[in-house]
Amino acid sequence: MLWLTAAAAAALTPGLLAPGDPSAVEPANRLRPPSWQHLFGTDELGRDLFTRVVHGASISLTAALVATAVGLVLGSALGLLAGFARGWTDTGVMRVVDVLLSIPSLLLSLALIAALGPGVWNVAVAVGLASVAACARIMRSEVLRVRESLFVEAAHAGGARWSRVLLRHVLPNATGPVAALAALEFGAAILAVSALSFLGYGVQPPDPEWGSLVATGRDFLREAWWLALLPGCTVALTVLASNRLARAVRP
Repeated sequence: MLWLTAAAAAALTPGLLAPGDPSAVEPANRLRPPSWQHLFGTDELGRDLFTRVVHGASISLTAALVATAVGLVLGSALGLLAGFARGWTDTGVMRVVDVLLSIPSLLLSLALIAALGPGVWNVAVAVGLASVAACARIMRSEVLRVRESLFVEAAHAGGARWSRVLLRHVLPNATGPVAALAALEFGAAILAVSALSFLGYGVQPPDPEWGSLVATGRDFLREAWWLALLPGCTVALTVLASNRLARAVRP
């Protein structure tokens, strides 16, 4: 929680943690190693890497949050519909979900970006659509479990409409595992967004983003290892913290 809080603070108010300009070029400070003056060192143009990582948190985490929201909302809606309606609706939805699950999520995201075009928000939407299937399957299994409960049968017997039963009784009691999945998907979305930015489909220079910072640093691994390692460690620690949070909220 401390790490995620720090990451959220960096995303919301980067100027407080790193008040400098992330795009300020200082050729005299080119490829300086980490020090008290430059905590993460400097890059090939003399820009402070810590400042760029902090300001890049806003883009990376916001895109991951959008991706998680897209996958959670669409996946939950499909799973809710399939689990509650059952019959042919359930069969049709789950066959589509099975097809999506058979495709690696990164490959599916690349295919969607080919249709949507490059850009950080298109990357976020593509990553979110690629995670719809997992959310739909979890939500469906929970809806199937909850709809057999006595309070749902009592609501039906009392004459409640199906929409009221679905939204008032089934949905609130089926969201626990989905909330844990959302925390996991947030970490996976950070990795996916960073990977696609690393490949050049996300934010474009000179704007900082964690994946693009790693991509830039790989060209200087021998003389400036910190350019790739420290942004990569930031991504890894954020994903690990998100996964740990998911374990904590798992019912």
